[in-house]
Amino acid sequence: MDCRNLISHQFYHPGISQIKNAGVALSLRYGFRSSRISLIRNRDAFAVQGKDTRLSHVKGNLNRDGESLSKSQATAKKGIALNKKKGKKEHHFWQRRDSAGSGQKALNLVRIISDLPHEKETVYKALDKWTAWEVEFPLIAAAKALRILKSRSQWLRVIQVAKWMLGKGQGATMATYDTLLLAFDVDGRVDEAESLWNMILHTHTRSISKRLFSRMISLYDHHDMQDKIIEVFADMEELGVKPDEDTVRRIACAFGRLGQEEKRKLFLKRYQRKWKYIHFNGERVKVSRQPLEEDE
Repeated sequence: MDCRNLISHQFYHPGISQIKNAGVALSLRYGFRSSRISLIRNRDAFAVQGKDTRLSHVKGNLNRDGESLSKSQATAKKGIALNKKKGKKEHHFWQRRDSAGSGQKALNLVRIISDLPHEKETVYKALDKWTAWEVEFPLIAAAKALRILKSRSQWLRVIQVAKWMLGKGQGATMATYDTLLLAFDVDGRVDEAESLWNMILHTHTRSISKRLFSRMISLYDHHDMQDKIIEVFADMEELGVKPDEDTVRRIACAFGRLGQEEKRKLFLKRYQRKWKYIHFNGERVKVSRQPLEEDE
C-alpha cells in the first residue's frame, strides 16, 4: 500500500465520523523529502495540506469559500476593515461651532457699531448686515464683542447688541443677562431692567444663578429701592439660593432702612457668617465676627 492509499484509508475511513483534535501532524518518510502533513479543521470538512510548514492553529480566519487564510492575509484583511471604520464620518446631534477667527469678527463688529449714530434702526441694520453672509449665527464672536464693549464701558452699545441678540433668539444665557442688567443699571434704565428680570424669573425659575440675584439686588440698592430688594430676597429664599456676603449686607441695610429691626436681626442671625477677613499690617487676617454685627 503506497502512502496516498494509507492516508486516505486512515482519514476517510467510513467508521470515523468526527475528529476531536483541531490539528494533527503526521510525518511520513518513505523515500520522500521530509514533510509534515497538517490537518486543519474547517466548518464542515478537513483539508490536508502537504506543504513544508509548521503546525498552526487557525481560529476563524476563513474566506467565503471556507478555505483557511494565512496569518498575513488575515492581518491585511483586518487592517482594511479598520481603515474603513476610521474613514467613516461620525454624525452628532449637536454641531460644534468653530471659534476660529471669532476674535477678529468681534473686533470688526465693535469697529462697525462704534462709528454709528445712536438710532436703534441704524444699529440693527448694521448688525443684520454683519451676519448676512454667515451660515449660522456667530454667537461666539457676538459674545466676545459684548465683553469688549463692556470693558470699554460703552453701555449703550452693550444694550443694543444684547437686545439684538435676544431678539434673534440667540445668546439667552446667564452671562448675557448679567451684562445687560449691569448696562441697564449704569444707564439708569430701571424699568427695562425690571421687565427683563421678570422675564428671567418666569422663564428660568430653577436655573437662575446667585450672581444674577446679586446683580438685581445691587441694581435696586444703587437706585434706593429697598422694597424691591426685599422682594428679590424673598424669591431667593423660596428657591433656596443662599446670598453671598455682599448681598447679605445690602439686604440687612434694606431691612434697617425700612424700620424692620427684628427682621434684620433674624436675617443676620441666619445668613451672616461667623468669620470675616480684615487687613492687618498688610496681611489678610480671619477674625471672629461679633453676633448680629452689620458691616459698615
